[in-house]
Amino acid sequence: MLPLTGKTVAFDSFPDPSDTWEIVETIGKGTYGKVFKVFNKKNGSKAAVKILDPVHDIDEEIEAEYNILKALSDHPNVVKFYGLYYKKDVKDGDQLWLVLELCNGGSVTDLVKGFLKRGERMSELIIAYILHEALMGLQHLHENKTIHRDVKGNNILLTTEGGVKLVDFGVSAQLTSSCLRRNTSVGTPFWMAPEVIACEQQLDSSYDARCDAWSLGITAIELGDGDPPLADLHPMRALFKIPRNPPPTLRQPELWSSEFNDFISKCLTKDYEKRPTVSDLLQHDFVKQVEGKESVLQMQLMEFIDVHQQMGITERARFERIHTKKGNYSRAPIVNQGEVDDLATLEVLDENTVAEQLQKSYARGQIYTYVGDILIAVNPFRNLDLYATKHSRLYIGAKRTANPPHIFAVADIAYQSMVTYSSDQCVVISGESGAGKTQSAHLLVQQLTVLGRANNRTLQEKILQVNNLLEAFGNAGTIINDNSSRFGKYLEMKFTSNGTVVSAQISEYLLEKSRVIHQAVGEKNFHVFYYIYAGLAEKKKLAHYKLPENKPPRYLQNEHLRTVQDLMNNSFYKSQFELIEQCFKVIGFTMEELGSVYSILAAILNVGNIEFSSVVTEHMIDKSVISNPTPLENAASLLCIQADELQEALTSHCVVTRGETIIRPNTMEKATDVRDATAKALYGRLFSWIVNRINALLKPDTLLSGNEQGLNIGILDIFGFENFKKNSFEQLCINIANEQIQFYFNQHVFAWEQNEYLYEGVDARVIEYEDNRPLLDMFLQKPMGLLSLLDEESRFPRATDQTLVEKFEDNLKSKYFWRPKRMDLTFGIYHYAGKVLYNASGFLAKNRDTLPADIVLLLRSSENHLTRQLVIHPLTKTGNMIHSTLTACAKPIVESCPLFSEPEDSAHHPRETTSMKTQTVASYFRYSLMDLLSKMVVGQPHFVRCIKPNNDRQANKYDKEKVLVQLRYTGILETARIRRQGYSHRILFANFIKRYYLLCYKSSDNPPVSPETCAAILEKAQLDNWILGKTKVFLKYYHVEQLNLMRKDTINRIVLIQAYIRGWLGSKRYRKLKEKREESAIKIQSAARGYLIRKRFGAVKEISKLSEDYLALQQKLNEMILSHQLRPVILSKDKPTNGHLSPHVFSSKSEEVHPLQRSPRRPQKPKMLNNPEDVTYYALIHVSIINKICPVFNFIYISFYSSGKILDIEDPYYQEFSSTISIPGDNKSITREKKPPLEPKISKNLAEESKNKDNPYDYRKLLRKTSQRRRLIQQC
Repeated sequence: MLPLTGKTVAFDSFPDPSDTWEIVETIGKGTYGKVFKVFNKKNGSKAAVKILDPVHDIDEEIEAEYNILKALSDHPNVVKFYGLYYKKDVKDGDQLWLVLELCNGGSVTDLVKGFLKRGERMSELIIAYILHEALMGLQHLHENKTIHRDVKGNNILLTTEGGVKLVDFGVSAQLTSSCLRRNTSVGTPFWMAPEVIACEQQLDSSYDARCDAWSLGITAIELGDGDPPLADLHPMRALFKIPRNPPPTLRQPELWSSEFNDFISKCLTKDYEKRPTVSDLLQHDFVKQVEGKESVLQMQLMEFIDVHQQMGITERARFERIHTKKGNYSRAPIVNQGEVDDLATLEVLDENTVAEQLQKSYARGQIYTYVGDILIAVNPFRNLDLYATKHSRLYIGAKRTANPPHIFAVADIAYQSMVTYSSDQCVVISGESGAGKTQSAHLLVQQLTVLGRANNRTLQEKILQVNNLLEAFGNAGTIINDNSSRFGKYLEMKFTSNGTVVSAQISEYLLEKSRVIHQAVGEKNFHVFYYIYAGLAEKKKLAHYKLPENKPPRYLQNEHLRTVQDLMNNSFYKSQFELIEQCFKVIGFTMEELGSVYSILAAILNVGNIEFSSVVTEHMIDKSVISNPTPLENAASLLCIQADELQEALTSHCVVTRGETIIRPNTMEKATDVRDATAKALYGRLFSWIVNRINALLKPDTLLSGNEQGLNIGILDIFGFENFKKNSFEQLCINIANEQIQFYFNQHVFAWEQNEYLYEGVDARVIEYEDNRPLLDMFLQKPMGLLSLLDEESRFPRATDQTLVEKFEDNLKSKYFWRPKRMDLTFGIYHYAGKVLYNASGFLAKNRDTLPADIVLLLRSSENHLTRQLVIHPLTKTGNMIHSTLTACAKPIVESCPLFSEPEDSAHHPRETTSMKTQTVASYFRYSLMDLLSKMVVGQPHFVRCIKPNNDRQANKYDKEKVLVQLRYTGILETARIRRQGYSHRILFANFIKRYYLLCYKSSDNPPVSPETCAAILEKAQLDNWILGKTKVFLKYYHVEQLNLMRKDTINRIVLIQAYIRGWLGSKRYRKLKEKREESAIKIQSAARGYLIRKRFGAVKEISKLSEDYLALQQKLNEMILSHQLRPVILSKDKPTNGHLSPHVFSSKSEEVHPLQRSPRRPQKPKMLNNPEDVTYYALIHVSIINKICPVFNFIYISFYSSGKILDIEDPYYQEFSSTISIPGDNKSITREKKPPLEPKISKNLAEESKNKDNPYDYRKLLRKTSQRRRLIQQC
């Protein structure tokens, strides 16, 4: 039942609607309830009522809608509100009735869909009118501090009179201030603004009323195209894409006016701070065009509504899912079964349901499906547009549920797990042959190179070329797969701790070398033979590599290749030759190495053309001879060995008995076996050399630092399970390897998980699964396992394939082994994938795989460096070349080979030059499986299960029975059950708390390691369906992703806060440093000023001393003048005498001027200064000299005559260049008071006048007096 009261509204106080309103029919749905047409019993009017179903926790929304309708429904563009009613119903629950204006015209979405259904589109004027009216309604809401938050076509209703009304305020927000923002992510996904969506993940995000402008822009597109952008996506995917995609536009913008396109562009401005408000949009040209035409357009709209209703073509739009403050609320079922991405979420989980879901996905081009955290990939047998750069970017760091299932998502999960947990990862790709494993591995490598962001682009290109090169040498066409892997490959991509890819390393296992010499009916040899033949023919180099042009080589002849012209003219083979040649160059192979590879491949084909004939000797011994020497010579030439030595090695062998070497001829059968063994060994070792060379070239230039731990992501691409009409030794090894991979999958998914349930005391339902451990024991156990029995029988020279089968039957007492009657060399195995019948013909020969010592020694003597390298070292336990040959192989091909330092006659003892002669293919296989598993168990596994939809390799064909068989033997149903019911993530308490404590505690806290702490974290994260064991937390497969996302958000917020704090601290430190620098500068400046002042003060002291001396001299002069009763004098400017003092001396006490004649010049001789005129004359000379030392003393003498007028103020020279000096007193500082400068005109006249006169004060002329005057001055 609904709560009786909201926060401020008492719902039960409203009247009962039964007395007033009567329901007529259902007309739609609102946010929280259905909408009915009702009839007013009192006045006969009609209305619409939204009846709110008894849904709890929506009282706030109901109250908000009621308040908005009550306050704002008086606007012509807002639906009218007639009242709220409360109906009590004990049986069905209480209900609230919101009675509203009836809008019989339907929604604008219904109208536009009606137009489109009729093959028309709505005119722009009508669209502009609808948008204008909607904007008027929104402006009314915004002015009253209300945001609608769910503007869309379905919420803009039309009346039969052509009115436009905004409805459905169930998620609207009332603001207390016009500047207040909201931070709740609500609305309908396709119409939601980016800033509203951001509030779902970013707690610091908010938005304002301009989010309605975005929604109106999407509605405008809806009115033009009939659907909003991204309408074909799931709503949750749309929420992911809207913030990341550029602003959407009309589907065909060119069909609409520039004004309409510009209006949409303005509404859909992603930066909402720059987005216009609804008031601004009302001034847009597109909207303003309806002004003055409202009544006409309203009439047109009314006619359209009437016509559409009469024709019955109004189409109801579907109701979309919306977000509310309480979470997701569905107006329709969340998802239908046609859109299931995760089979673990199916309500009904059985074979048929799973197969049907895969079929539906396959039909719509979705080949990937999740089963919990495991990916199912169905081979489409055609190229799909799913792997371009735009798809790659979608899955970088994205949430798993944000995008459809994809192989790129697996790569991202593995990469993020590696970086996050600092632990190695591995991706195990499994499935039967032809299911698409190799392509999946290639796509994983492609995405990981993008994620790894190699610093060296060349490294990225090299890694991407590796798969193409290895496919050419290691893949071949079979009956069921045109590109079947005939070897196992484990590619390890190496990363730094921060996730940068630095290198890659390949491990190869169990190359099917026997394919070189023989292929089953309908199958082909390795691709590379066809590629080089066509490519060399295109380059006119067949003769150089001694390949025949008239007949295809024996090793390539089959029903697929009848003539050599078919091979040479194949355009696909030519293009692939160019591709692999480019791969060699990009990876870093030299041209000499490339030429040597071609030579060895051509030599293998020539070896296969050697034919033998049998000759009976005189001792009745069968002897073989070569009947066609040309291929022999060609092969010897290509391998850089002697033809006669090769012939001898093929047709004879050495036996050492009691120290004596005996050469025995080979029979024709024996010689054929040696020929084929040579070809197989050359190809197998060449393939191993290529792999080792690639590893050397992909090594980083500088190794990881000692304190940095490198991280790996391994990708396993192994041959798929095979079941042909005739299955031989190769199929047995392939299927045993697939059994081992299936066992690893079972252990990781089922066994280890359920064992932990028991150990931790977790009450979880046990899922039954098919355990293939007993079958693996039957194959690999010692000494009575199948492979051990095969090795034992291979040691007996007289053993046959028949005795081998009998030994199997006698010793393999298991339900998984059976032998059919009347079939001598056959036996059957019940594999996890089904029953397989094997033919043991050739088992012993293939298992022995011996290469005669004579051939080894002969190849070691080759002049070709690469040929020598292939046989100079023994093979490892896995049957591959040892890695120590890398340095030797890296040397130029032309370099001489360091041969063994053995006596020359060692060649006569070939059995001493070979080693590991007891190793068999079965033993290689056993060690290969051990090595492979040792690499896989180190990392956290991620599984990709590839499914083959049909046996005909046809696109768009889905064989349900074929798929069901694969689903059964791969355990997909059991996997789905355990993922749904079980807990795939089991984390120790300490590790869980260490990683996720930030979700509940402060970063400075140190919470205790306890179940309570783990529970607190999980409850804070609002997760459910988790269990705590004794020492571990048990989580669902989807929990960890959710926790990691929350932890990432928390860390991002912490980093943001830290960034702000660091910025503030840095700013503070800078200010302090700046202040210290300013203080230091002031101190330095103060010290410098002090130094300069002290330096100047020294000069001043010296000048002061001179001044004192001079004052003393003045005093003496004064006394002398007084003693002669001289009066103060004034220097006249009237009659200068060439720099000398005027001979006229005037009295200052009388205005009359009485000239006094100077005594005539006397002979120059020492005399006393007894003439006042002479005293004055020489005193002036002394002042001039002193002024040269310090100009300030220029006026000291003048200051002595302070009792009268000393200088003529009207003197132009004085006015222009001098200033009046006043001496306050003898012991006071001298201050100079400058006279204001003369006017420019007067100054100019004075300057011109002074040029024509001798300056009476030019003391420089006075200095040019005789030496007598200087002596006189010295005497003074």
